Amino acid sequence: MGSLFRSESMALCQLFLQNESAYSAVSNLGELGLVQFRDTNPSVSAFQRRFVNQVRRCEEMERKLTYVESEIIKDEIPTQDLEQNPTAPQPKELIDLESTFEKLENELREVNSNSDALKKTYFELTELKNVLIQAHKFFADSPKTLQETHPHHQVDTMDQTNLVTNEVSAAPAQHGFVTGVILRERILGFEMMLWRVCRGKVFLKQAELDTAIEDPITGAKLNKVVFILFFQGDQLKGRVKKICDGFHATLYPCPESYDERDKMLTGVKTRLEDLNQVLNQTQDHRHRLLVNAAKSIKVWLIKVRKVKAIYHTMNLFNQDVTKECLIAECWCSDKRMSEVQQALRDASEQSGSSVPSIVNRMETKESPPTYNILNKFTNGFQNIVDAYGVASYMEVNPAPYTIITFPFIFAVMFGDCGHGLLMALFAFWMILKERQFLAKKSDNEIWNTMFGGRYIIFLMGLFSIYTGLIYNDAFSKSINIFGSSWKIPQENISHGVKSVILNPVVSFNVSAPYPFGLDPFKVGNFNIEDEPRSGHPIEVGCEQLKQIIHQDRNVSTRTIVLELDVCQKTIVNAMKRINLTFKFNLWVPHELTSEDKRKRKAACLDLLRDQRKEKVLDRIVTCDEKWCTTTIQAVKEGGQHLGNQQARLQDEP
Repeated sequence: MGSLFRSESMALCQLFLQNESAYSAVSNLGELGLVQFRDTNPSVSAFQRRFVNQVRRCEEMERKLTYVESEIIKDEIPTQDLEQNPTAPQPKELIDLESTFEKLENELREVNSNSDALKKTYFELTELKNVLIQAHKFFADSPKTLQETHPHHQVDTMDQTNLVTNEVSAAPAQHGFVTGVILRERILGFEMMLWRVCRGKVFLKQAELDTAIEDPITGAKLNKVVFILFFQGDQLKGRVKKICDGFHATLYPCPESYDERDKMLTGVKTRLEDLNQVLNQTQDHRHRLLVNAAKSIKVWLIKVRKVKAIYHTMNLFNQDVTKECLIAECWCSDKRMSEVQQALRDASEQSGSSVPSIVNRMETKESPPTYNILNKFTNGFQNIVDAYGVASYMEVNPAPYTIITFPFIFAVMFGDCGHGLLMALFAFWMILKERQFLAKKSDNEIWNTMFGGRYIIFLMGLFSIYTGLIYNDAFSKSINIFGSSWKIPQENISHGVKSVILNPVVSFNVSAPYPFGLDPFKVGNFNIEDEPRSGHPIEVGCEQLKQIIHQDRNVSTRTIVLELDVCQKTIVNAMKRINLTFKFNLWVPHELTSEDKRKRKAACLDLLRDQRKEKVLDRIVTCDEKWCTTTIQAVKEGGQHLGNQQARLQDEP
């Protein structure tokens, strides 16, 4: 059979590659994807392979490109989509690429380092500016505040009282203050700690900043509070500074005189303006670097990863005694052996090697790997099969059968033509745009899963449309395309009634099957609530049924159905509403009410009289139609038994 239903015939080959053409040969074979190399050095560790240094160089280049890519993503700079798959660069080009990547990384890291330092300085100067502005207000209000608090003392001539000797010190008090900034959520704990540690001997004033300040490290907006602490003595000063360090408050210098503070504030504002210009220029330079890198970042990453894969593969090769060629072993399809040989010839021409590469077919008893020729349509179905297990070599491949069975079984469970249409349209859109999506090389696993199964989703949608039409179901609603096989007789039309009970024997057209799918009438449900349809339902009246039963208590249910032109289930339900049930060919009441007991006695007497020689009704056990019967020997008991039964039933209350 063909390769569609069985795996390909494989051969174990030995390749003799010249040192100068081995790189190009592996590159060409990798682009084809037709061979599977074996490790010819299983006893050699990964760190002792021949091309381990080249692999490390590729990993270092990949690390640099990953850093640049992360910076591009951070700045939300769009990258250029790939129009075609780039080939692996030659070993000579790696030196230029390596120097380009190193220069780009160093320049970008230097710009980021300078930018972070400038942002940190800008952040500190912004806090210092706010401290100086609030200090003007604090010191402008402090004489008035202190005058209200201590009306008999001046701010700078407060006397210090010695509580031990009860004497007044003649030396002037050593007052001091510190200013700083703290996070708003820490100010309450900060104030409480100052009060308890310093025992209420410090004076705190605070003011919240109007605008949030951007953190130079995280970039988050921080709400901060400017504070000023007045204290007396070096001991309190040390305690205050330790508390500030504990709460991560930033202290800033603040002169005592107004002129010095104003002069410092002017200098801070000037430095902020200069820093703002430098920051803007730095950000522009960084943006230009990233924009230029974004144009080629995807191509660079693919090239570096291909080179890394090539050297990883070449580490699997062995070297001959002369060390002039590499020996490789690989599995290859017999049918596509010519393509492999052509790729090796092209590699020899590209590298300028005078000795061609040699392919030697080897005999082996090992089981070859399973290789199925796939395309973009069958690839998704093959992945489903491989998820449960890969078939053995030359075993029947079940993937072609799943092309039909998998979507069909899904559609049987998901039979809705409306939802199936949406699925088919979504998959068809992915199929139309598949070249663009393939070029983008998305890393989103969820999207890649859906895109890889686009043909599966498309078939599932088509089959769901088919089964949905069979089920007569679109968005959980029925569709009346060919009309219904149920007909409502015109003589049964009653205006104002919303339901009609139809008799299948009379109202259902059995002359021909329904054209396609199910009848719009649901199976087992004969109620019509559609106003556009002709006719309205009829109802079975209780009085009408009672009149029929009164005329003949032995009338059968089938006779009533034919007489009233309704279904049997309707008659049974109507009889239950009027408390009648059909037992032993007789309609009897089935509830033990006081009135029904008398009627049931008469019914039982009739039953005993009719069933004298076979089964006799012994007694009524409960009120839910449970009847107990027993077999007697009518010949032995005779009429005496009937009389006893009659007497017992008549004596019941």
